[in-house]
Amino acid sequence: MRAQATEFLRALRLHRETGGTAAGANGAEDSVDAARALRRSVRRISGSLHTFRPLLDADWSDAVRPELSWLSGTLAMEHAYGARLDRLLLALHRLSGAVFPAPAQSPNMTGTLGTATGRSSGGSRGGGFPAGSAAGGSAADTAPGGTAADTTSAGAAKGTPSATARAAAGTAPAARAAVPTRSAGAERVGTGGTSQALKALGEEPGNAGPSALPAPAPDRGNLTVGAAKAGALLERQLTLARTRAHSTALQALGSSRFHAVADSIALLASEVPLTATATTTALYPFAAAAEERLTDAIAALPLVTAGNPYNAQALIHGLSPDPAPHPQDAPWHQVRLLLRLHRYAREVLDGHGGSSAAEIGGAPVDVRLLTAGQALDRHRDASEAAAAAAQAARTPRIAPATAYALGVLHADQRHEVEAARFAFQQSWQKQAVGTP
Repeated sequence: MRAQATEFLRALRLHRETGGTAAGANGAEDSVDAARALRRSVRRISGSLHTFRPLLDADWSDAVRPELSWLSGTLAMEHAYGARLDRLLLALHRLSGAVFPAPAQSPNMTGTLGTATGRSSGGSRGGGFPAGSAAGGSAADTAPGGTAADTTSAGAAKGTPSATARAAAGTAPAARAAVPTRSAGAERVGTGGTSQALKALGEEPGNAGPSALPAPAPDRGNLTVGAAKAGALLERQLTLARTRAHSTALQALGSSRFHAVADSIALLASEVPLTATATTTALYPFAAAAEERLTDAIAALPLVTAGNPYNAQALIHGLSPDPAPHPQDAPWHQVRLLLRLHRYAREVLDGHGGSSAAEIGGAPVDVRLLTAGQALDRHRDASEAAAAAAQAARTPRIAPATAYALGVLHADQRHEVEAARFAFQQSWQKQAVGTP
């Protein structure tokens, strides 16, 4: 516990030095690493207080544990929203057969694709969705009389000034011959960016003349109208939630409540408030009790059903109008928390033995616990992503294509939940094997 308290104080100092929102790549990385270290140390201290509570001063432990839970949850929200958004956008591109765009454009493509990959005024991610469909998506989704074709045509007309000027300079005949193809292609793909207009005119971005090769099928490398608008809607909602979580975390780190928690952890780094009999009490029975609670919780899980691939149990109640989290996921989330407490208790025992440090890479690693924990982490991420897709689908007055794309996305994430349960069942049934 002293080591984790020292780690917390070290991470807190790094976070204050970087300012939480430092500019630049290195500063942002340091800030993210500091926040991650804060969360990690807080989780481990809280887990140790929960498992070894009888050995600690009762008043101090009961006062600190809720504050640590509050701090851990507050610091984790911003990262959770960002990871959830990335997961959903990747799933949309995978389900659409499109390649997820690279985060940075090459130098010779930056100028041409500036209008197509720039962040739209509606808050849509620039390399993720075409500017025309993302910017016009909210209008078509929220207007009762708006249609996807009208929005797409308007977006294509808005995104083609550079192509028109280029055609007038030397490719006027080809442009006139290809105008019907451009309209059809724009309406079919649902993109209004400059790169799509250039392809419809027979040109590739960055080339001055018409292309000698036929243009590739436009519906393979780009999102459809429904998928693009679903991604834009998810990004607006989750980016807003992430921004609010960031503001909440900054306010929490500057509050008197956080300073009281930091003072308690600083006290823990110098002297652990133990009971009179703690020094003569063995730690193993408490760690064994944590393992027993984990074993009982796993025994209550439907592991037999989860061991059958493609059992579709995770899709049950998928159309329930209840906006609460999926009820069948709660026992799995509880097992994930108990598994983490058991792993933390094992780390304390390994560090108490003096043969190795209670750090990842220093203590013996139980492969079964490691793989089971990773499967349950994927289960939690997929469950929360499915809930975010369902919440977005409840947005009033969205277009049918958008609602359909969100429904497909929700089903895909529920299948990921099912796959994570299967992976957990397979890993947990294996014999415990340790690596030195």
